[in-house]
Amino acid sequence: MTEIPAPVARVRDAAETLGLDIGLRVMDVSARTAEEAAAACGCVVGAIVKSLVFRGVASGAPILLLVSGANRVNETKVAEAIGEAIERPDAAFVRGATGFAIGGIPPFAHATPLANAARRLRRQSEGVAGGDRRTGDCDGMMSEKRDNGLRSPEF
Repeated sequence: MTEIPAPVARVRDAAETLGLDIGLRVMDVSARTAEEAAAACGCVVGAIVKSLVFRGVASGAPILLLVSGANRVNETKVAEAIGEAIERPDAAFVRGATGFAIGGIPPFAHATPLANAARRLRRQSEGVAGGDRRTGDCDGMMSEKRDNGLRSPEF
């Protein structure tokens, strides 16, 4: 069996610790965007789950949003829901908070605990988190079962 990359192993190990039933695949093509991930997995873009990290403007804390690949984050609505304006941080902030590169952030297994203001995903199929094989930083895809409980308040 081929050895899996360290970031993918970290996700696998964290899933096992959390008792989550996931499937992991190492991709041979880029899957950094929702569109690339959908093409690589043979599914619709709406079945892709984007794990997006924002920063609270006042607190400076990283905030995780889980968003359908077909949707964009409405930063104003998120701010209203969590009581703090958010901003897009730079790549160094995201990697420091999660341990993963932008485009390959899973919904868990982060380097530090993140405030989870995740979007309720309305999906018609299993979710997939994407990554990019070429960079070596985010080269795994993960599918999760609907009943894993990776849902939280809607924005």
